[in-house]
Amino acid sequence: MPLEIAVFPALSDNFGYLIRDEASGRVAAIDAPEEAPILAELERRGWELTDILITHHHADHTDAIAPLKQRSSVHVTGPRAEADKIEGLDTLVAGGDHVMFGETRFDVIDVPGHTLGHIAFHSAADKTLFSADALFSLGVGRMFEGDYKSMWEGLERLKALDPQTLIYCGHEYTLANAKFALSVDPDNASLKARADEAKRQIDRGEATIPVLLADELAANPFLRADEPSLAKALGLEDAPAWQVFGAVRKAKDDF
Repeated sequence: MPLEIAVFPALSDNFGYLIRDEASGRVAAIDAPEEAPILAELERRGWELTDILITHHHADHTDAIAPLKQRSSVHVTGPRAEADKIEGLDTLVAGGDHVMFGETRFDVIDVPGHTLGHIAFHSAADKTLFSADALFSLGVGRMFEGDYKSMWEGLERLKALDPQTLIYCGHEYTLANAKFALSVDPDNASLKARADEAKRQIDRGEATIPVLLADELAANPFLRADEPSLAKALGLEDAPAWQVFGAVRKAKDDF
């Protein structure tokens, strides 16, 4: 049976997510950025929270774990590599593991770079990816930990998923990401179209996610580091893809 997904704003620019496995009725929050909007969405839908799936240790993804656990006996699953940085984890997972959420199977994918132990949750059956801050619409998270090579390798794991996968990321950064992307890839027609559509979505008061992986593969410069045209534009024709990725990431840092 399909997965129900609720999307709502949290904090200043986070996306909040609640997911419901229709077969079992279990309900999970993907990360825990802020208690009040999570509780409001639960009440609006008449759902009862049973689980929290955590992607990484940053406070804007974990601060609501403690108050939510105080309210009910929710089960919290999160990255094994960051267990020492996240209070309240009940089950630890890493890339290659999977989480059964009712009848929904989530494969755990290692996506280091934003943080060393950052993970993503992928349901192949539902063609759904919760990427948090590893992959944004038209961007990627700032590299706080790790190195360019390992971060690129994590993105390659995401690039290999079904192109029809819907991406649910951690923040509403699409317009700012589009502005930078156009500065390094100005002749990309897919990027221009995506930027225009994102502007229309924001003007209508809509979220710019989910977005198809296929569209990101065509428009997101961070996922196109292995494209010869982008490498050439950066003067890195003979460089490995991870170095091209690093150049794009540094350019974004300085933008």
